[in-house]
Amino acid sequence: MIDAVRERARTYFDGASPCHDWHHVRRVARLAETLVAEYDADEEVLFAAIWLHDVGRAKEDRGEIEDHAEWGAAEAARILTDLGAADETVAAVQHCIRAHRYSNDVEPETREAEILCDADNLDAIGAVGIARCFSFGGEHGFTIHDPDHPLEADDSAAGETQLNHVHEKLLSLRDRMYTDAGRELAEDRHEYVAEFAERFEREAAGEL
Repeated sequence: MIDAVRERARTYFDGASPCHDWHHVRRVARLAETLVAEYDADEEVLFAAIWLHDVGRAKEDRGEIEDHAEWGAAEAARILTDLGAADETVAAVQHCIRAHRYSNDVEPETREAEILCDADNLDAIGAVGIARCFSFGGEHGFTIHDPDHPLEADDSAAGETQLNHVHEKLLSLRDRMYTDAGRELAEDRHEYVAEFAERFEREAAGEL
C-alpha cells in the first residue's frame, strides 16, 4: 500500500514552493528511516503519514485553506480509504498529520507521530533548514535582516525578518524533539544554525 500512497501523494506537489516540495517530503522520509531504526513503530502508518503530511501545503500557501494539516488529514482519509486501508490505520495516519504542524496544539500521542514530528523538524534546521528559511523569505518578499529591528525588539511569534526567524523558530526546534534519536541529530544541526546566525550578525556589522 505504501508505494500506492507515495504515488498518490506525489501528484499534490506540482508547482509547490521549494520550502515544502516533494524533495522536502523525500528528505523527511530519509530522516524517518534513520529514526525508526531505533524504535518499534508501525512503518505502514508512519510512511503513509510521511508521504501525505504536506499534501495540503500548496493549498494553504495559495490561501485556499487555513490549515494544511487538518485538510491533509481529511484528504489522507479519502486516499487511504480508497486504497483499502483499515479504519484504525486511517485514524493513526490522520493523527500523525494533525500533530506534525509546528504551530498547532496537537501533541503527538503515538511513536509514529513523534517520529514524523522529529523528522519534519529536523529538515527545518541545519544547512537545509537555513536554505529553506531564506528561500521562503525570498518567495514572500521578507527582509533578510534589519539592524534597526533586532531580535529583542521583535515581539512577533515567528520573527519579522528572516534572521529573527532563525532565532525564533529554527533555534527552538532542538528542544521540540520527542525521540532520543531525534535529539541527537538535532544537536549537531542546532549548533550549525547557531554558528551561522552568529557569523551572519558579525558580517552584517562589518566585523568580518
